[in-house]
Amino acid sequence: MTVTTLPAASTKRFERKRDLILRAASDLINESGMRGMALADVAERVGLSTTSVTYYFRKKEQLAAACFGLALARLEEFVALAEAEPGPRERTARLVQLYFDATTAAHQGRQAAVARLSEIRALDDPLREETLERYRVIVRRVRAMLDDGSGDAGHEVRTARANTLLEMLFWLDGWIGRYAPEDHPRVRRRFIEILEVGLAPKGWRWAPQAMTLSLPDEPGAAITAGASRQDFLMAATRLINERGYRGASVERIASELNVTKGSFYHHLDAKDDLVLACFQRSLQTIFQAQLGSDGLGGDHLQNLASCIARLLEFQFSDEGPLLRTTALQALPPELRERMVDRSNRVAARFADMMIDAIGEGAMRPVDPLIASQMLMAAINGAYEQRAWADRQPSLEEAIDIYASILFSGVFEPRR
Repeated sequence: MTVTTLPAASTKRFERKRDLILRAASDLINESGMRGMALADVAERVGLSTTSVTYYFRKKEQLAAACFGLALARLEEFVALAEAEPGPRERTARLVQLYFDATTAAHQGRQAAVARLSEIRALDDPLREETLERYRVIVRRVRAMLDDGSGDAGHEVRTARANTLLEMLFWLDGWIGRYAPEDHPRVRRRFIEILEVGLAPKGWRWAPQAMTLSLPDEPGAAITAGASRQDFLMAATRLINERGYRGASVERIASELNVTKGSFYHHLDAKDDLVLACFQRSLQTIFQAQLGSDGLGGDHLQNLASCIARLLEFQFSDEGPLLRTTALQALPPELRERMVDRSNRVAARFADMMIDAIGEGAMRPVDPLIASQMLMAAINGAYEQRAWADRQPSLEEAIDIYASILFSGVFEPRR
């Protein structure tokens, strides 16, 4: 059999065009999610025909998986470099530095942005499971990075810490642009400080108070005798979190509640309206927890702890979940901007709660703007840890371990 080898120049041209396609597709995924990444749009951005793009990637799914593969390869490279450091603190600081530097370079246009990994769940199997397993291996490596060999932090504790650390890094892209690039090293140092020692002073005791989380009823009649609008939004939120916007079809949502597709369109005009309603419900849930904690009577740090504990309970239990903010990528730009603005107001309220706690001497003097974004990332990512939470001796223990990442840092000795 004769094997035909492409000339080196042809191979270089092929790789160059393939890289351009991957960069354009990654940008589209970041702008509009997988829903907004059409082969025709990718072709237009790189000046090729759609047919030419399919020469490199026959299907949209394959192209998306390749984009996520690039993002995972970059993260694997960062983890490998961090693993070479001598101890957990040095490894963590190195990983954060590498991620900050890459994010800064992408924001300045000095480096191509990679696809946000939060959209992996929108892939179909088997590509979805293959890509998720590659990510799980990274999580296990980060978990091992946090082990100092002393046995002070058990396997389950480090699992929660590794996942939350990565969530905080992924969240970075959404807020680092508010700072001038010259300030990024300072922001990184403060970020690492909060990771290392948390929000609470030494000797502080985790003792959240019980809170009732009352949400106003959504307008509109029940979809069926057994399915309210809240039930509908909850089912939709779970599916969007697990399968992405693209994977949470109207058929799947209706099937989850055993209702007809017509019931969906009776209450919502379009799927975008569904995402909007789910996100409004989630932001209202957080806001109600913030308001509820104000009247508990403790100091401001204990009130903040009670608020976080209640939201983690919501995320880990059948009450939840909150809609992951990555679903916003599927919304039209004007709606997305409106929801991002509301999300920022919620984060700002957390920052105000921290300022009050610092002012009365109950909390360490950390940067509240940075800490509030790290807190939002931890809450947003908690739903992904439901299986982990189910393995803990109790829901209270799961909440305690997870919240300790925020309040005591990722290096606190605990089993």
